[in-house]
Amino acid sequence: MLQNEENIKKQLSWKKIILPILIGLGVSVYLLVSDLSKVSFQEALGTEKGTHAWVDSNGNNKVDLSDRSEFIPSEQGAYVAKKTKDVILEYEWSFAAIMSLFGALFMLVLRDFFYMYRIRVLSNGHLSWRSSFDVIMLWEFASALTPSVVGGSGVAVFILNREGMNVGKSTATVMVTALMDELFFILMVPMLFLAVGMDDLFPDSAAFSAFGANSIKGVFWAGYVVIVLLTSMILLSLISYPKRTKRILVGIFSFRLLRRWQKKMAQWGDEMIVSSQELKGQKLGYWSKAFGATIVSWTARYFTLNFIFLAFIGGFDHLQVYGRQLVMWVIMLISPTPGSSGVAELAFSVFFDYLVPGGLLAIATVLWRFLTYFPYLIAGTIVLPGWLRRTAKRKVKA
Repeated sequence: MLQNEENIKKQLSWKKIILPILIGLGVSVYLLVSDLSKVSFQEALGTEKGTHAWVDSNGNNKVDLSDRSEFIPSEQGAYVAKKTKDVILEYEWSFAAIMSLFGALFMLVLRDFFYMYRIRVLSNGHLSWRSSFDVIMLWEFASALTPSVVGGSGVAVFILNREGMNVGKSTATVMVTALMDELFFILMVPMLFLAVGMDDLFPDSAAFSAFGANSIKGVFWAGYVVIVLLTSMILLSLISYPKRTKRILVGIFSFRLLRRWQKKMAQWGDEMIVSSQELKGQKLGYWSKAFGATIVSWTARYFTLNFIFLAFIGGFDHLQVYGRQLVMWVIMLISPTPGSSGVAELAFSVFFDYLVPGGLLAIATVLWRFLTYFPYLIAGTIVLPGWLRRTAKRKVKA
């Protein structure tokens, strides 16, 4: 356990926080500086006289504020052309804008509260509210410091095990948490496609083609299939065939290079079987509470951005913004950088440049990352030392 504790300190050390912060802020500053001289369009407000009219040159029936071909000079027009730096200098923080940012902050609190509630439900009350807070903060902290394709699940198993759960129960809890998250995504995507329309959820851009797909749609559908397969594997291994899963793992670890861990895999498999039996015996309320909390927490996570946009623009299609975040989340999953730093900011500019005037989009990007990413870097740094001391004392008392 001491070796694991030292490893966790190294993996979650403050030194590793610097890299994602530098990448994220660096990309945001680059996007802002590169846009300062660019011209974008916005609606003429108040006594401001319009200079351009929208002509929908691409025929998609959407106003793309960053596409100059969509606007032509017109004295009766409802839009004005402005440079990015002018848009930033002229922006005024109104009371409504400030309240919108408070709404975004409330979404952050709501998201974490229901994450805490869900982990308490999945642990059958084993975790107190204090422990649940520490677990969620450290779990998010680990996810923020690891590439999105890797995630923080391995650290989460250690965290739950340190809170008093055996390895099998800890692993089962992490797997059920992942199962809930993936089910939410799998079910929500077709619902939003029906409500909003598939074409409106994808940006008109050839960006990200370097990932091996011809378009963002290709990347998204490839990721969606992987998520469906992963969810099916979790269901089969944890709920339907835990004994068979144990036999497969023991067989894999029977090879000479892996044989030293075979006994641990056998023990882990036994604990998984017991955990599987516990899960099968849970009542409907257990699953409905956990999945209900998943829906609320993810919805709050995505509506954080909706409230940020309300601070800069008036009416917009909230479901479209919500749905585009689902698509963007798949793009971020394949990021090789810690917490998708850099990739998240670039994806943000691709998905939402049609909605927010240049310059303000860069500010919205920084606010979005400050509310959905950076808080967990700070919280994890603060929580980790005290949590290690608290759980060590609890183990000694036990």
